[in-house]
Amino acid sequence: MDERSKKTKNAGIYGIIGNIFLLIIKAIVGVASKSQAMIADSINSAGDIFASLMTFIGNKIASVPKDEDHNLGHGKAEYIFSMFISISMILVSAKLLYDSVMTLIVGSELRFSWFLVIVCTITIITKLILYIYVKKLLKNEENILLEANMEDHRNDCIVTTFTLISILLTKINIYWLDSVVGIGISLWICYTGTKIFMESYNILMDVSVDEGTKDLIINIANNYEEIEQIRSIISTPIGYKYIIILTIAVSGEMKTRDSHNLADKLEEDITKLDKVDKAIVHVEPI
Repeated sequence: MDERSKKTKNAGIYGIIGNIFLLIIKAIVGVASKSQAMIADSINSAGDIFASLMTFIGNKIASVPKDEDHNLGHGKAEYIFSMFISISMILVSAKLLYDSVMTLIVGSELRFSWFLVIVCTITIITKLILYIYVKKLLKNEENILLEANMEDHRNDCIVTTFTLISILLTKINIYWLDSVVGIGISLWICYTGTKIFMESYNILMDVSVDEGTKDLIINIANNYEEIEQIRSIISTPIGYKYIIILTIAVSGEMKTRDSHNLADKLEEDITKLDKVDKAIVHVEPI
């Protein structure tokens, strides 16, 4: 398993452990204090366990090497499982939006309790640690599973922070803030989930490599004096990297051996790019 896969595996494991811990203490305090808000938050932690589990499983499948049945590897598993995480985020945001709107209409039953304050504080600290940890792993990496996991930890940290503020404000009989903030946060979580969903969807639907990478490929090809024309650049994603199929035109007088050597050298140069897994150069005569 490479370093990238190890990072994602660790993020999934620590996320599962942290969220199980939060689920237990939230459920105990929620049932003991009869707080519907905390019981609902414990259900949210169960959803977070699912997200971390998807990170772990998706990474495990994506790190499997190429084989006879999967010639291009298993890299797209990252995007399938990140799509599952994004769907769970959208569903959670819909539930939070509904609860917030209903609470704003009929009134909040949220009551002050030091037990709730303690659990919220523990949740914020735990989620902040997980967020910082995953963000550090994500540095200099392009990994949508880690990105989705990091977004999930950050969302929970922010939601629980405002829940804590709302609980503290009940001491001065301010109950409406919880609902208003809940509506805003639910829309933001939905936006984040939709963004991750679309990114995953585009890769699974074989979106082309970005224009920046295309420009780099063209610049590399233009450094070869023998290349008289770049006829096409075709790309297909195999996870977070791409296979590039480049068609070039050279003089019809060039020997076959020389054209093959040119193609091999160009393939080697293009493969050095961060987003390229494999390059295939097709040579045509002018």
